[in-house]
Amino acid sequence: MNQFCQIMFRFNPRRKIQRHISIIRRCILRIWDHVLICSLGKPVRYRRMLSHRSLATDETMPSATPPPICHNHHDNDSDLVALKISLLGDCQIGKTSFLAKYVGNEKDEGVKHNNGLKLMKKTLMVKDARISYSLWELDGDEGLEQQIPVACKGSVAILIMFDLTSRVTLNSVIRWYQEARRWNQTAVPVIIGTKFDDFIQLPIDLQWTIASQARAYAKVLNATLFFSSATYNINVNKIFKFITAKLFDLPWTLERNLTIGEPIIDF
Repeated sequence: MNQFCQIMFRFNPRRKIQRHISIIRRCILRIWDHVLICSLGKPVRYRRMLSHRSLATDETMPSATPPPICHNHHDNDSDLVALKISLLGDCQIGKTSFLAKYVGNEKDEGVKHNNGLKLMKKTLMVKDARISYSLWELDGDEGLEQQIPVACKGSVAILIMFDLTSRVTLNSVIRWYQEARRWNQTAVPVIIGTKFDDFIQLPIDLQWTIASQARAYAKVLNATLFFSSATYNINVNKIFKFITAKLFDLPWTLERNLTIGEPIIDF
């Protein structure tokens, strides 16, 4: 009797109709989302982000990643691990804004300028160790190529940056990478597209073209690719969490995002 009831429940026509209705509803929603993307050039989520800046807060990350913790730089430095990270790219692409967003209040304590180089520091806790990142930003102006060795030697990660709204700066990524590799062959390479909030205002076909070119460069250079926005704090902290997890073999997995109109993450 129980077996008969199970068979009747499995072949219940009403149950089948409800399931078909659910499938049709999901298909309609997908078609509607596609129409919105094609007609407006960006997903609803990021359109709302532009009109409600208060919604654009730092990304929520898994608890496995240790949160950055600021420390007084006058504390005992015996347990401090100092690591260097380099930022390269053309001028006027948002490198300084990107760094200032990550460093936060600590930028007021130690911004140093020297012949086209800018140095900021960020201190955080990783497990039981204090990590101090020295962030070396090289201005992209012509004539400063002689500073590339100073910026890159000894770095554990090199961030090659470009403006998502300027294909000229994207075309420079390969050159910056090659220059950096002349002086450092072991650093973790990361390619970062800045000004994502401006990028999603572009026509969807142009977004696709730029994203495809950036992904192709990242694949050739064996680098991880992030689209970011310092203004809305999109992927800024996540980039450094990725670097920290990679350097210290932390149990955190980066999720790929290849959706056009959203902040790309590819590796």
